[in-house]
Amino acid sequence: MIKNILKISIIVLLCSVSFFAKAQIGFDYAQYDVGFAAGINQASSADVQTLKTTPSFRANFTYNQGPFVNYVFEAEFGRLKGGDSLRTSSGREFENHFRAFSFRIQLQAGELFDYSQSAFANAFKNLYVSSGLGYINNNVVARSLDVPLYLRGRVLAGERKTNEVFVPVRLGYEIKIFNSYNQPSVKIDLGYQYNFVMGDELDGYIAGAHNDAYSQFTVGFKFAIGGVTSYRKQIPF
Repeated sequence: MIKNILKISIIVLLCSVSFFAKAQIGFDYAQYDVGFAAGINQASSADVQTLKTTPSFRANFTYNQGPFVNYVFEAEFGRLKGGDSLRTSSGREFENHFRAFSFRIQLQAGELFDYSQSAFANAFKNLYVSSGLGYINNNVVARSLDVPLYLRGRVLAGERKTNEVFVPVRLGYEIKIFNSYNQPSVKIDLGYQYNFVMGDELDGYIAGAHNDAYSQFTVGFKFAIGGVTSYRKQIPF
């Protein structure tokens, strides 16, 4: 009698575990990602009259509190360039070889609503907004003199090597690619980022009434590296 009860208990336990495991398909995700990205930049608010497009590259590490709430640590290097010393009235031109480090909190739409009952909602669940705080190391390798002022015996203030704080504001979309366990294992990140610099020396000049800023379009890839855990909702639909 006891043996029969024990056998039945074991069978019930195994069936429960099997059912729970099957029910969790589509609920699991990795807590950690590593990735890289490339982008194009413009010094969209600088003390020069023309803008030029330049490249940048970045590497990142992401802690996923959930599949739709992410904490992103990023290191980046690239160039910013603008102005024309021969064809503009100011004569200003610069090139900045910068390095930047930032931390962002990223919130995706899937955290905010139920996307299981609507193809439209499901399509927008990976849309995200993100912001945080960053630190940029400016290295202005080329800077022309301010021609009209120079002719009058003075030039604008500004240093070639500076460090400034900036606030990144980002809008993007994350395409999730799932493995055989329905876990998001690869993510393609498409984003537009505007960086508000808390200073006026991104271009090596101190001029005008506003601080500097620069904008970026980026394409990146992230790869899940472990720490698999469960989410309260099914992730793919």
